[in-house]
Amino acid sequence: MKRRIRTDVCLILCGILVWFLADARQLRLEAAKALTLCAGTVIPALFPFIVVTGLLVRLGFGQWLAPDMAGLMASLFRLPGCAGSALLLGLVGGYPIGARTAAELYASGDLTRQEAERLLTFCNNSNPVFLISVLGVGVFGSVRAGLWLWLIHVCAALLTGLLFRGLGRGRKTVPPAISFQAPSLPAAFVSSVRDSAGTMLSVCAFVTFFYVLISPLTALPGPWAALTVGCGELFSLTPLLTCDRTGFLLAAGCAGWGGLSVLCQTAALLDGTDLPLAPCLLGKLTHGLLSALLAALVSFWLF
Repeated sequence: MKRRIRTDVCLILCGILVWFLADARQLRLEAAKALTLCAGTVIPALFPFIVVTGLLVRLGFGQWLAPDMAGLMASLFRLPGCAGSALLLGLVGGYPIGARTAAELYASGDLTRQEAERLLTFCNNSNPVFLISVLGVGVFGSVRAGLWLWLIHVCAALLTGLLFRGLGRGRKTVPPAISFQAPSLPAAFVSSVRDSAGTMLSVCAFVTFFYVLISPLTALPGPWAALTVGCGELFSLTPLLTCDRTGFLLAAGCAGWGGLSVLCQTAALLDGTDLPLAPCLLGKLTHGLLSALLAALVSFWLF
């Protein structure tokens, strides 16, 4: 069975390679657009957030926040208070900062593997600037629509966390044998900037590849183009959305799902740890469905 799957994947990749070679000129144009998107939108929107969030985690933000968040996180999500830092930073900073913070909390010994897996189901979320400004104002011409998209996104994330609060119960886990000591401010800053540069390189690589890969899907008729493109890469979705109820549902659902590009970015962040990608995948699927359902309810009043 594994041999058959590998053969099928190789055949698909050979077909993609033939397409790349046959349409090399258009491929270069799409790649140039993607790199322009990364330089003009992705890096300015994410890099400062990634540096600051990495610095906060290294300086013990999770431990500092833990006493205030302990009761809420434990009662709602069965997680320690430090997990609240990943949730808050993920909601403010956007993809993939929530997953990165969760992985760092696990690496520092603040979370067990079971707790980190549970946290990964709902801490990795979209940037409010993207939801309010890019989608709300840019697509629907309304700050109110953007605020509703952000509220829907947050509510769907919290509901996802509630649904997966029992994930891994009964399975014994042992916390990593690491004693966390906050480094000095210069050392934390240097390592945060260096690691964030590597993270941004990975993010831009995935955005560029998926932007090129899904470019033929933009020719599909009606809302199918937005749906298929949004399932692959979130930044490419914006120009395909229509300013109506259907566009609002697609914007909310695709923002909750995040796209295959975000999933690959998360997989790259988890590489080198023993944390699986499956909890994040299940969480994003659930988040996307809940976001679309909530958007359907709001759209009757908004449109």
